[in-house]
Amino acid sequence: MNRSTTTLAQAAPSPKKSSYFKSRWNAPLAGYLFISPWLIGFLVLTAYPLFLSLYYSFTDYTLMQPMQWIGSRNYERIFTADPKFIQSAKVTVMYVLASVPLKLIAALLVAMVLSKAVKGIGFYRTAIYFPSLIGGSIGVSLLWRNIFGVDGIFNKLIAIFGIEGKSWITNPDTALGTLILLTVWQFGSTMVIFLAGLKQIPNDLYEASSVDGANKIVQFFRITLPMLSPILYFNLIMAVINAFQMFTSAFVITNGGPMNATYVYAMYLYERAFSRYELGYASALAWIMLVAIVAATLLISYTSKYWVFYETDTGGKKRK
Repeated sequence: MNRSTTTLAQAAPSPKKSSYFKSRWNAPLAGYLFISPWLIGFLVLTAYPLFLSLYYSFTDYTLMQPMQWIGSRNYERIFTADPKFIQSAKVTVMYVLASVPLKLIAALLVAMVLSKAVKGIGFYRTAIYFPSLIGGSIGVSLLWRNIFGVDGIFNKLIAIFGIEGKSWITNPDTALGTLILLTVWQFGSTMVIFLAGLKQIPNDLYEASSVDGANKIVQFFRITLPMLSPILYFNLIMAVINAFQMFTSAFVITNGGPMNATYVYAMYLYERAFSRYELGYASALAWIMLVAIVAATLLISYTSKYWVFYETDTGGKKRK
């Protein structure tokens, strides 16, 4: 065998290696085939409408007239000549800043109570979680409007203590508070996630700290919160995203009133899109909301390195 034949024999891939690379090449095709239902749905129902709305945001699209490209004029009008945008954004920020912390605190406190092994605890967990199953539905919103009306149950309860009630949903000073209270009341899903995290904290940590003289308050801030910080991080992001998009409660209970006290951003977007049919302008409003949600999420993610702790973290060292 001459030298050239030997070189060709060495250069030619073995059948084993050839089949290996062939299988590696074909494997992604099979994977894409399996995920094709989700992938097609994502591209058609999410990605395409998303980028189409981005295109609409740079047009004057009203369904009544031919679409016209106007560039960034919609965004300039929103930030410079639209007082309702400022009002709705202000109400939404107030709602987020108030409802998210209260909901997380309520969910965590209830989860700590329900983590105890007592008789009938399963029933209590189900009963407390039940409001989250029905969500922010129209029926719940109508019920909430009746509860805080002039002749509602809430006024009848406080009348027992000699307090004169009022229509809480028609008072500009208290209308937004009723919506916040409704959001806090629906903490079941968040509570279940906290409860699962509490179950994963080793009881040895509490026993060791008790031996060292730590009381319940010290244990909560030194053990419970640090161990729950990844779950708190997840719940915080989800609560912020949901709060920014709140619509049903404000639309059904107060319809944005009184005096625009509950005129949240999603309601303004809805009015522009489906009452005035200004779809181009509404698309610009929707993208502003998306950017705001992404910015809030990135801010939380950036600050998480200072307060979120994982098992891989070393004591006393901040993650970079």
